[in-house]
Amino acid sequence: MSRGGEMVYIPDDSDFSSFRDQCESLEGWHCRYNKAGVTVWSQGQEESCTVQKIKTRISCKDVPAETLYDVLHDTRYRKKWDSNMIETYDIGRLTVNADVGYYSWKCPSPLKNRDFVTLRSWLPLGNDYMIINYSVKHPKYPPRKDFVRAVSLQTGYLIKANGDGACVLYYLTQVDPRGSLPKWVVNRVSQFVAPKAMKKIYKAGLKYPEWKRRHDPEYKPWVFPEQNTLPSVSLAELSVQHADSLENIDETGLSEDHLSTSDHEA
Repeated sequence: MSRGGEMVYIPDDSDFSSFRDQCESLEGWHCRYNKAGVTVWSQGQEESCTVQKIKTRISCKDVPAETLYDVLHDTRYRKKWDSNMIETYDIGRLTVNADVGYYSWKCPSPLKNRDFVTLRSWLPLGNDYMIINYSVKHPKYPPRKDFVRAVSLQTGYLIKANGDGACVLYYLTQVDPRGSLPKWVVNRVSQFVAPKAMKKIYKAGLKYPEWKRRHDPEYKPWVFPEQNTLPSVSLAELSVQHADSLENIDETGLSEDHLSTSDHEA
């Protein structure tokens, strides 16, 4: 997503427009899963390739688009619904609609856990909302020994209002996990991990209004920038995170038979 691959930049209207087009287009996408209102597509690369572009879509009844937008921004609430998350926090703000953040997540055992540092930007467009990110390097947040630093080439959400009090959520991601992964992991992402994650976000949207009423209901710095107390970050402090500068581990020999039982929970 980073233009030319060298300069860190804040996405503009053309980047958001391109992202929206990718979410809504079916050209070049192959359907991998379609059950219970959730659809998963992959694009382009061979199945054995670990840097796949994956897109998922779910219809969310009884959840307004603006509520789901709040859910995806609210890091305090994320701890309630994202069971794969180990840690997340905002590092600093770049503009009124862009910041830098950290996120780490549990991979299915016996794989090593991963983490990201990303530049995130967001844009409300009428009744629709978009949040997109890509990986950057920040001098104070180098790779850690206890995680494999992964690279988000392009990741984001498109939330489209769909009638009265309902919405459609798209999630599109292209990530380099920095590891030669076994084929079963790639298949598992589209058949199990992605659908499960979308259902979790939908359920989180249903429960968010009640939770938010009890937890700083007026505090939404992603909507009201004047509430943002994060330290300012300069683009000059950041550089593009290139995958080839990071450790690449070989996990191709790991067997699905050794998955921890918790990973099989629905």
